[in-house]
Order: sequence, then C-alpha cells, then structure tokens
Amino acid sequence: METLVKRNGLFPLVPVNTFFDDLFTKDVFDWTDRNFSSIGSNLPSVNLKETDDHLKIELAAPGMKKEDFKVEIDNNTLLISSEKEEEKEETRKKDNYIRKEFNYQSFFRSFSLPEYIDESKIEANYKDGILHIDIAKKEGGKRKTTKKIAIK
Repeated sequence: METLVKRNGLFPLVPVNTFFDDLFTKDVFDWTDRNFSSIGSNLPSVNLKETDDHLKIELAAPGMKKEDFKVEIDNNTLLISSEKEEEKEETRKKDNYIRKEFNYQSFFRSFSLPEYIDESKIEANYKDGILHIDIAKKEGGKRKTTKKIAIK
C-alpha cells in the first residue's frame, strides 16, 4: 500500500517527500485562497447564514467606510468588491523633512445565490467593521427540508 502525499505540482516526479520539497514548497508556493492570511492579503472573512425567510451575509472589513463597498447582483451571483486608496504626506520645512505614504487595498468576493431569493428585497448596511447583507427569500420559494432516505 502506498502513502498518499499532497503535492503542489512543483516537483511532481519526486516519489518521496524530501527535505527540499518541504523546505521550499510549503506555504511559500501555496497561493490558493485558503492561504491569503499567511501572505498578508486583505481578503475579508465571510459568515453565511440561512434562516427560514432570509440569507444573511456578514463580511468583516474593519477600517472602511460604507462608500468603499460596491454590492451588486448579476445573474443570481452576489458580487461584493471594494477599492480604497489613501495617500498621506507630512512636511516639516524647518527640518527639511518630507514623508509621503500611500496605501491601496482592494478585494472581490462573489457568491452564487439560490433561485428562491427575492432580488427586490435586499438590504445592506455597514456597522462596526462588518458589512451586513440581508437577502429575502421569495414567498413560496422556501428551501425544502432535508429528507433522510433509509437504505434497504
């Protein structure tokens, strides 16, 4: 029986897990979206919750303003994006000192929505660093309950 080993594709022909492979491919070359926090990305975390009559989305984005967000629905896909650019300049003529800093942040998240949502009843608000989006479900379009089927 062979041992299954996850490979990232950099050295696919090496049959054993080598020191070189571990040293140079762990996390450094793993640029999938599950590793954004370890490479310093600003991709915000999201909580999704479904109730009987609503879908609720909470997106953590502290330090932003409501004007920084763009929320759209296109072809049953919820699109949330933001672009924020800041520039600061500090000058002290007596010390012959100039400091100029700039910062640019952007992100884009998208979520496929079920057919039973009501696009005319969507609300979004930003409070305490959290973007809250509340999407109502259509009347009569409630999610069907899960039915367990016995295996004979």
